[in-house]
Formats: sequence, structure tokens, C-alpha cells
Amino acid sequence: MKPVTSISLVRIAIGALSVARPDLASKAFRLDHANNPQMSYMTRMFGSREVALGLTTLLSKGRSRRALTALGIAVDGSDAFAGFDAGRTGAVSQSTSGFLTAPAALAIAGGLLGLFARDKAKAAKAAESPAGD
Repeated sequence: MKPVTSISLVRIAIGALSVARPDLASKAFRLDHANNPQMSYMTRMFGSREVALGLTTLLSKGRSRRALTALGIAVDGSDAFAGFDAGRTGAVSQSTSGFLTAPAALAIAGGLLGLFARDKAKAAKAAESPAGD
């Protein structure tokens, strides 16, 4: 499966869980849902963003897909920083910070891999085509 497709499907799954069961999603993210009444609201906001980004990327083609992949990389960069900063400021433990930051960093790597693999395949196809086609 292509990296961008995989990331999109994971986004949709995590987003759907976050919207439908914010308590379970918060627990999976190692966040304190029980002692933070606003956690359901924030988790659902996160979830709806993930579903929207995953679906639109999955359903797009060409330049739109490339742009949405780049947008996903930017969003994941923001998420990685948020996870890191939460650990730095003591909002979460260092282990939870790493647990929050690592998937975002992996999604960035997957998004970049998807972008560069597509560029490499496109360049190879162009090199195979006779001039003038």
C-alpha cells in the first residue's frame, strides 16, 4: 500500500474513534480524560480534522493529492511540536510526550516518502517517454 494511502486510512480510523469515543481516544493517547471535562470537546475537534484530511487526501488525485499530502505533513509537524512541547512544559510526562510525538514524526516521514516516491516515479516515466509525446 502506498504511504499516503496508508496515512490517510490511519487518519480516518483515529479520527472516527476520536469523534465517536473521545474517552477511549484520550486514553489511547495517554491523556487524562477523567479529570479534564474539556477533553471530549478537544478530542472530537482533533478527530473531525483527521477524518476530513484523511478522506479528502484519499479521494484526491494529481496536484490536489500532492497539496493535501503537504498539508498533512504541516499538520503532523504541528502535532509533533505540540507533543514535544507538552513534555517540555510538564503538561504530560516525558514518556507520554514521546508517545504523542513519535506517530506524528512517522506520519511526516511517510508523507515525505509519498511525495518523493511520486516525484521519482513521475521522473522515471518521463525519461521512458520518447520526446514529443
